[in-house]
Amino acid sequence: IRNMYQQIYGQSLPVEMEKMLGLKKVALDTLIDNRLILKEAKEMDIIVSKDEVAAAIAAMPAFQKDGAFSFDLYQQLLKSNRMTPTDFEESQKMELTLKKARQAIKDKATVTDADALALFKKENDKIDLEYVAYAPTDVIGEVKLTEAELNEYLQKNQAEFKTPEKVALSYILLDPALQAAKMSVTEEEIQTYYQKNIDKYQGKDGIQPLKDVKDRVKGAALLQKAAKQSFEQAADILYKNIKSGDLNLVAGQLGLKVQETPLFAGNTPAAALAGESAVLKKAFELKQGEMGGPVETSKGIYIIKVNERKDSVVPPLAGIKAAVEQKAKGVKATELAKKKAEDAARQFVAKASLKTQSTGSFGFSVKGDLPVIGNAPELMEAAFKLTPAASAVDTVFKVGNRWYAVRLKQRTEAPKADFEKGKEELKKKILPKKQEEALEKWVKDLRAKAKIEINQALVAADK
Repeated sequence: IRNMYQQIYGQSLPVEMEKMLGLKKVALDTLIDNRLILKEAKEMDIIVSKDEVAAAIAAMPAFQKDGAFSFDLYQQLLKSNRMTPTDFEESQKMELTLKKARQAIKDKATVTDADALALFKKENDKIDLEYVAYAPTDVIGEVKLTEAELNEYLQKNQAEFKTPEKVALSYILLDPALQAAKMSVTEEEIQTYYQKNIDKYQGKDGIQPLKDVKDRVKGAALLQKAAKQSFEQAADILYKNIKSGDLNLVAGQLGLKVQETPLFAGNTPAAALAGESAVLKKAFELKQGEMGGPVETSKGIYIIKVNERKDSVVPPLAGIKAAVEQKAKGVKATELAKKKAEDAARQFVAKASLKTQSTGSFGFSVKGDLPVIGNAPELMEAAFKLTPAASAVDTVFKVGNRWYAVRLKQRTEAPKADFEKGKEELKKKILPKKQEEALEKWVKDLRAKAKIEINQALVAADK
């Protein structure tokens, strides 16, 4: 899953991005769902034959040469990925079983005339909404805060006002490329590197033979060997001298110069360390006067020392009162704007008379673009469910920085005769969504009736 996202973003994923995307949970949920579906597939008497597995593998582009399945290429790729044909074919059998089980559930999905009519009305009716809207800027003048409330806000939101943690570093940087110029690699080492990284030499006609890419392979193998030796050398010298805290001593033994940075925060690193996230992470883990490393990056191998460290602190209210007041007022104004919109929504439901604005007549937009209001897919969906009998809901909708309460002003319905003409096409259009909903509900029901135990320590681990 990580590799898939790296291909999407075109770069390696930082740990923070991986956590934000929740890849560990995605992986775990996928494993659980697949296990439950495979178990249910047995109950459904779903069978995948050897011929089906063979046909699926033969159709994979990775195993084809000149438009046809190549058994030699198949064996070569599996070997380079440390897989046996038996293991791979078993995994493909599992994938086909999952696919068949899912499709069996999708095939049971149906679309009713009522479903088709609802879509017809959404796509062809025209509606006009009346609305009231409130933004924090509309109501911020009504917000008054006491000294006690400002202190309370500061105490509850200290992280917003902390000064950033800062460090000043000394460091040395080893460049493996310089070491590579003094080294050589054997034919065996070239062959080993090629076999372990064979996927890097995939051409349009399949894997390129070693003889055609030998210079590239040799250069890469040499750089890898130099990086490994440089790292081991740096680690050994650091280990022997780490208690001294003397980076100059380490630098002298490696024949390098010590470089220094001024004080900097993690989000505004010194120019020389811009983009070196692994180095910055290590720097903020060390105590003042402590050395650390080696840290390997695309630029080389770092050994660092923290010369000075300033911890983050929360200044007293008196020193940051204006900033605290601005933040606190913004939060209160947002709460007040939403409350006023909610009050208006309840009045709409009660059919009370309010001073409103109008959108004018418009049709359904898949993108969710409403006249006057702007892009609001959730509001668009809700609006086209409104009827003269149920013209409002007590839900409010946030669009940009405004909260909206809406009510149906008028609905112009499309001719019913047009529905009968296109009913079957509408059903075909709805079916894929109905199938996905059926599949999602089925998996959800499988989870509900299963006993699932999760190793929380494993899920929480960083690696």
